[in-house]
Amino acid sequence: MKKLANDFINFSHSSKSVFHAVKNTADILMDNGYKEIFESEKWNLEADGKYFFKKNHSSLIAFSIGNGKLNECGFKISGNHTDSPGFRIKPNPEMVGDSYLRLNTEVYGGPILNTWLDRPLSIAGRVVMKSENVFKPKTVLVNIDKPCLIIPNLAIHQNREVNKGVELNKQNDTLPILTLVNEELEKENFLLKIIAEENNIDIADILDFDLYLYEFEKGTLVGLNEEMISAAKIDNLGALYVGLDAFIEAKDFNGVNILACFDNEEVGSSTKQGADSNMLLNALDRISLSLGLDREEFFCALSNSFMLSVDGAHAVHPAQNQKTDPIIRPKMNHGVALKVTANQSYTSDAHSLAVVKQILEPNGIPYQYFVNRSDTPGGSTIGPISSTHLDINAVDLGLAMIGMHSIRELCGVQDLMNLKKLLKNYYSL
Repeated sequence: MKKLANDFINFSHSSKSVFHAVKNTADILMDNGYKEIFESEKWNLEADGKYFFKKNHSSLIAFSIGNGKLNECGFKISGNHTDSPGFRIKPNPEMVGDSYLRLNTEVYGGPILNTWLDRPLSIAGRVVMKSENVFKPKTVLVNIDKPCLIIPNLAIHQNREVNKGVELNKQNDTLPILTLVNEELEKENFLLKIIAEENNIDIADILDFDLYLYEFEKGTLVGLNEEMISAAKIDNLGALYVGLDAFIEAKDFNGVNILACFDNEEVGSSTKQGADSNMLLNALDRISLSLGLDREEFFCALSNSFMLSVDGAHAVHPAQNQKTDPIIRPKMNHGVALKVTANQSYTSDAHSLAVVKQILEPNGIPYQYFVNRSDTPGGSTIGPISSTHLDINAVDLGLAMIGMHSIRELCGVQDLMNLKKLLKNYYSL
């Protein structure tokens, strides 16, 4: 059980950006016999085949073909997201003043801003470079593998009210220091020069970039019995990693298993690589076509399909337990959290929950409910967004955690295993 937790910590730590997370996922798939295919080429799928494709280098869909007729057995899908809240670096980011060189950033998603202060940070992402085909520029993943940034707090002596709470200005207070300035410093393209030098690429070939800040320090097991995980990006790389593990380990199943990893959930999913696109629907359609199904049989396959939308849920907080529903009070290491809401921001209903319970209960996998307080709206997930493109039965569920959207989130070691057991049994049907 702790091995799974430590393996996830290693995966999270090596996934410096969304692009690295997808590359790491693809590498694991290829190590287990999966073949990369491309949207721009015709798919010639084989029985018992194992495949994946990437989109934008930040989303990935993997699938494996099992037994039985697809129109009767359908698709078994689990969906998660690859992105996490943080900071994106703007173009021409160098800002110089009072002997500091800071980088101009903007907030991505909804991070807890003050958790990013006074921590060693670094930069990772991708640069896009010149190529022979103008419509297909070359993408190179990059990382500055050292703690080169920090966002400093203001001393309490200069803000005596800081412990009463302080609002951080996203344009001024959260810009990281990259270096101290001297007269010899060449400030033009300073960041790109570092990126090029650290990653052995020619700066003249760089056309643009998508670069993000990340926490440099690695996650760890915490608690007297090492029963909790403190790490970056548990939301939602925790779901991605155990889903990937379960997906690969499932054997002798019916229909087609799908692992869908979407980008941009934290900003609404409305991108070509997000859940609010036809990426997954198109993939299912192409699988069906390649396996010889006609249009009518494809719709039969969809009707016989199911989806698990796997994301985080809020465990009751020890210091703020009034923020949790008075009756439904999820706890870490108490089981998979089944997410329910009246306004359907989670896609679960009694029918789809009954399906999942018939996987959980016979296999002795503990579970609990998660609901929001009736006076506090919750966040969104890919579940209902995907349902607007795929009208199939689905459930929202995930890991109960504390500190969601902090630079360091907290979840239970046992729950990581509980989630993997559910997904493996689901994929094995």
